[in-house]
Amino acid sequence: MNTPKQVKGMRKILRDMPPIRRRMIIMLLSVLILMGLIVAFNIFKSVMIKKYMSGASAPPQTVSTIKVVEDDWQPQLSAVGNVRAFRGVELSTEVSGIVRAVPVTSGMDVRAGDVLVELTQAADIALLDALKAQADLAKIINDRDRMQLEIRAISQNVFDASSADLKAKQAQVRQQTSLVSKKNLKAPFSGRVGIVTINPGQYVNPGDKLFTIQTIDPIFIDFTLPQNTVGKIEKGQDILLKADAFGERVFKGKVSAISPKVELNTRNIQVEAIVSNLDKKLLPGMFANVVLELGSAVKYMTIPQTAITYNPYGSIVFVVNQTDRLDKDGKPIIEAEQTFVTTGATRGDQVAILQGLKLGSEIVTSGQLKLKNGTPLIINNTVLPANNANPKPLEK
Repeated sequence: MNTPKQVKGMRKILRDMPPIRRRMIIMLLSVLILMGLIVAFNIFKSVMIKKYMSGASAPPQTVSTIKVVEDDWQPQLSAVGNVRAFRGVELSTEVSGIVRAVPVTSGMDVRAGDVLVELTQAADIALLDALKAQADLAKIINDRDRMQLEIRAISQNVFDASSADLKAKQAQVRQQTSLVSKKNLKAPFSGRVGIVTINPGQYVNPGDKLFTIQTIDPIFIDFTLPQNTVGKIEKGQDILLKADAFGERVFKGKVSAISPKVELNTRNIQVEAIVSNLDKKLLPGMFANVVLELGSAVKYMTIPQTAITYNPYGSIVFVVNQTDRLDKDGKPIIEAEQTFVTTGATRGDQVAILQGLKLGSEIVTSGQLKLKNGTPLIINNTVLPANNANPKPLEK
């Protein structure tokens, strides 16, 4: 501190200074004092804010919760498959001609060998009759030459010529018989006829697609599975199938074949299954959801998928913890605790938990986006997220 003598000396120095210089010094001192006060105020404000923030607790967040339970879990493989006919073909004729009759109608069930389309064949039958007559005559001549050869009435050359002529005539008969048979388009196998659009009097060319015939009982399902599932599937394994067209109806079948190679582009393996289709409801070209059950059921802790929060460090679940502190109403304060978990397979709205949770723990299922460790919680379970192993669509 300055002594009175020093203060008097400073006053004397100020009095002896020129007025302009004295005013400048006074102004500078005033500015320095003002700046010091501003800095001191800002420091004081920061300290008080930090003190307030450290003492203030986070506001409570409203969440829904559920207790972790153990449930029976059937290991499954799921895939989307395509329905394919057991046998199916687009029919066409080998010869051209005018349609004489169409004995079948659209959607008709036929047996193998049934006539589907008849072409005009009168001229072909007449030619066949003429060739048969020629073949009969050649046979008579050949039989006569054989008897004459036995008594040495003709030479061997004459008999060989008549034998060759007989064989040629018989070959012509077989050729014409085959042509006549091609005029009748027959079902190559039993099945159901598609939409018939041809009519009598219509001219058709070889290779023209007339209509389809499909064998749909039984029926095939083609689907693919990842290559790492090859060791889990085998021929004869049961499958369950659902098609959107039939709601919750389940069709049962068996794996009939597994491809011996893996597709290079997708690294998937193709699987074929055969399904009984007695009522012929499944149709080729439909898509269906295929489920393969693997082994016997096991027990897993299950929680709704909405309870999982995913980040680059892993999967997180918030567990509800009850503290020893009381709120203003005298009730124990509950807080959120962040826990990393190891998830397993999923089914419907549920996910299996392999590690990280204890049976019976209460976890947050919705509202966890604003949570962190120690956030106070308000539980409201009036509306809960979906937690169904086999969810159904709301719209039909």
